[in-house]
Amino acid sequence: MISKNVLVTGGAGYIGSHACKALKAAGYTPIAYDNCSTGWEEAVKFGPLVKADLMDQAALKETFERYQPIAIMHFAALSQVGESMQEPGRYWRENVTGALNLVEAAVEAKCFNFVFSSTCATYGDQDNVVLDEDSVQLPINAYGASKKAIEGILQDFGTANGLRHMIFRYFNVAGADPDAEVGEFHQPETHLIPLMLDAVDGKRDALTIFGTDYDTADGTCIRDYVHVCDLVDAHVLGLKWLLDGKGNRIFNLGTGDGFSVREVINHSRAITNREVPYVEGARRAGDCTKLVSGSNRAVSELGWEPKRSNLHAMISDAWRWHQNVANHYKK
Repeated sequence: MISKNVLVTGGAGYIGSHACKALKAAGYTPIAYDNCSTGWEEAVKFGPLVKADLMDQAALKETFERYQPIAIMHFAALSQVGESMQEPGRYWRENVTGALNLVEAAVEAKCFNFVFSSTCATYGDQDNVVLDEDSVQLPINAYGASKKAIEGILQDFGTANGLRHMIFRYFNVAGADPDAEVGEFHQPETHLIPLMLDAVDGKRDALTIFGTDYDTADGTCIRDYVHVCDLVDAHVLGLKWLLDGKGNRIFNLGTGDGFSVREVINHSRAITNREVPYVEGARRAGDCTKLVSGSNRAVSELGWEPKRSNLHAMISDAWRWHQNVANHYKK
């Protein structure tokens, strides 16, 4: 019997756990590989968990031998822009070396289908343009630079060893599983929507708006948001693309539009029927005014349909999950 196992690194994390659910629904068995430093064992509901680190080459080898996956979805990474500017060595070491270990283990095991969760941070600070896959990559922090380096690793191993790869670049992921089986829960939390909902729910005193003097209509920066379920749907489509024998490809995932911080706050009021307590703070280093990623190529070539990537669905689904999150994940 041909294996339908897919190794999902970071499978206990926010995006990875949603990917595991989508893979299970599509007929695959997701094997979550996660050290659970930021992920949650409770989020692993759709297949087995291998609790191990990408720096552990022996554990990787054993995992490939035991489960014989037909493909990899690689989500595991350090991902905080601010932290990467303060601790660049950690990001280069863990993100790049971890990915290299994974790729080498995959090639040794003859697992040649690799779906990679990259980022539009590889494009750097290119304000007020809709970024596409051909935009120049000029990362301005170690997070974006480390992801760009991993893209290079995949391309080099593709040339040398025939590794087939699908690369997805995207910015802000939001929302939660509409069934509230899994959702977004970080400690510490850094993402706008869960921070906002914490403030709404009294779990923190106030949301901080970092910068109110940007050159936008309301002075706050603008970001492109993609619903996590739409995002992982694209990853499943990317997996099928590779398994069908199609070539290596890079896709941006976004709406082509963006929302300002104040727009997100205002929309939250309509959904939760509660005010959002907030304070205004200074800009953060590394933040730019407007980052928007188009996805015309993903729509036309992959047949991707971002059905829930609107503020109402993203905040509503996140709020539904948020109201029960304390009962879901515990360290």
